Parts: sequence; structure tokens; C-alpha cells
Amino acid sequence: MIYKGFKFGMLLQLAIGPVCLMVFNTSATYGFFVGLSIVLAISLVDGLYITLSGLGIAAIINKDKIKSGVKIFGSIVLLWFGASTITGAFGVNLLPDFKLFSDATNKNIFIQGLLLTASNPLTIIFWGGVFSTQVAENNLTKKELVLFGFGCVLSTVFFLTIVSFLGSGISSFLPQAIIKILNVMVGIVLIYFGIRLLYKK
Repeated sequence: MIYKGFKFGMLLQLAIGPVCLMVFNTSATYGFFVGLSIVLAISLVDGLYITLSGLGIAAIINKDKIKSGVKIFGSIVLLWFGASTITGAFGVNLLPDFKLFSDATNKNIFIQGLLLTASNPLTIIFWGGVFSTQVAENNLTKKELVLFGFGCVLSTVFFLTIVSFLGSGISSFLPQAIIKILNVMVGIVLIYFGIRLLYKK
């Protein structure tokens, strides 16, 4: 079941999203080990969301009013991260007195990763649907569901570690001007994801 979860999770990883771009951008800008901090944060939140969906929290969040509030919150976080990434490329911090977004360290990059990943709690609803389907089609036990979910989290760690490695490798031969352009592009994509989440049905 761990292998099945891993395979399913790898298929999901191929749909590049904002967290993948953030890992690549962070590693390209600050290096591989700082990038691993954000990978750890993403994996922890994914694990938490998978656990919550297995516990049935997805049914609560799927209510219209709660879902609407979650979407607005997630959109604001993504828009804010996108704007911060763009201005950061030019050495301008949107909140210069807020230590979370000062010079990069493993600690504050980890917290940023938690915030960015947690900005889309609608993921719980998705995992709730996945687990319901697995139970209905394959008659999985609770233990098998746990192993399946663990495999999914492993795929996140594996894939994003590779992304982090690629990002840090590219930074070694790309000039700073290109890295700045990359930061701006990532920021624009994050803003796009934020707007899309807001209007997503």
C-alpha cells in the first residue's frame, strides 16, 4: 500500500503547483539545504491534511460558508507571497520589520513553507475524496489507508527534494540577473494561483 500511495502521489506531483515553484525558487536563490527546509514544511502539512481528511474533517470544510472563507484566506496568502517574491527580487521587503521575511534562514523559510502550503486547506477535501474512492473501490482497511497516505507523503518528499536539488544546481551557473527574473516569474505565477483559487468553483 505504501508503494501504491507513492505512485499515486507522484502522479499528483506532476501537476506543478505553487509550492513546487516555491521550492525551486528558494533553492535557486538560497541553496539546497535551505530549500530542504521548505520541503520538510510542505511534507508536514501534507501529512496533516491527509490525516485530517482520513478523520472526516473534509466533510466539515466542504460546507459552502466554510469553503468560501478558506478560499479567500488561501487567495490572500498566495497573492501576498507572490507580491513578496516579486519585490524581494529587487531587495524590497513588503514588511521589512517582520522577521519572518527578513534574510533567509532555515527557520523562517520553514515557517514560510508552512504558511504557503497551509494556504489551501481545500486539499483536505481532495484527500477526503481520494480516500473515499479507495475504500469504495478497493475495500481498504484503516491500516491500509494509513500506509497509502504515508506513501503519498513520501512521494512529496522525494519529488520536492529533486526539485530543490535542481534549483540549487541551476543557481550555480545562472547569473544573478536571470535569478531575479526567475523570482519575478514565480511571483507572477503565485499571484495567478491566488486569483484562480479565489474564482475556483
